Amino acid sequence: MTARPASAESPEAAASRLTGLPAVRARPLSGALTEVVLDGGRVVVVKHDEKPGAIRAEAAGLRWLTATGTVRVPVVHGHDERRLVIDRVTTGRADADAATRFGRDLATLHACGAPAFGAAPPGGPEDAYIGLAPLRNTPGDDWPHWYAEHRVLPYLRRAVDEGTVRPAEAALIEGVCARVPDVAGPAEPPARLHGDLWSGNVLWGADGHVRLIDPAAHGGHRETDLAMLRLFGCPHLDRVLDGYQETAPLADGWQDRVGLHQLFPLLVHTVLFGRGYAEQAVAAARSVPQG
Repeated sequence: MTARPASAESPEAAASRLTGLPAVRARPLSGALTEVVLDGGRVVVVKHDEKPGAIRAEAAGLRWLTATGTVRVPVVHGHDERRLVIDRVTTGRADADAATRFGRDLATLHACGAPAFGAAPPGGPEDAYIGLAPLRNTPGDDWPHWYAEHRVLPYLRRAVDEGTVRPAEAALIEGVCARVPDVAGPAEPPARLHGDLWSGNVLWGADGHVRLIDPAAHGGHRETDLAMLRLFGCPHLDRVLDGYQETAPLADGWQDRVGLHQLFPLLVHTVLFGRGYAEQAVAAARSVPQG
């Protein structure tokens, strides 16, 4: 008898196989996500992703964040190369007190550190993803040069090749890359980043605690996570920042560096979604101080 390919396996069958518990019922949430109720009442989400290494990277990232005992993330119940089973998060209202707690927890997470800038989580692949875009976790010791070479320029080059960023705009962004050592602020050790911290990956739990999902976790600069939160409008961001600053104050001038740190996610979005984000990336580059 021929085994059924993993890609053809139903989400409830995958949930049962990976957790060891019978599935009672299933409900699609999106094309890639299915809610499954297991025997005993636990509710999980089965995520399906065909990109090579994507599930392994996500599972490793969630476990790396969990190991700190700081920010809350869904429990990983099992995974293979194409399926990930995690707890379903019951969401509620975005709350100011929860935002302050989240800011404190995020600061503590960052302080747990990483072996190097660009370091992948233990067990995670070097070739990972941020959303649908490839993300290479190449370690480096010097943040300004690592950030320019491995977080900005790869996406800029692709956007130029595809005609989404114009040559004069590329020259402007390349000029910022050359100035990163002069405008990056005081040197900091590698932080343990969520790595894709836009508001859609911040779930406000019904229990009053924030959960983070879909990490692109790696070692990086803590201001990058915070700049991404600002980029797409996190609820109660002022309270998140208050909690963060109470726990681990940011270096002077961090507000002036927001555009520098937003270049990375904006260029990722340029590659994935087109010209509108290219214009935002150019605006972010123009906001970077001259040094």
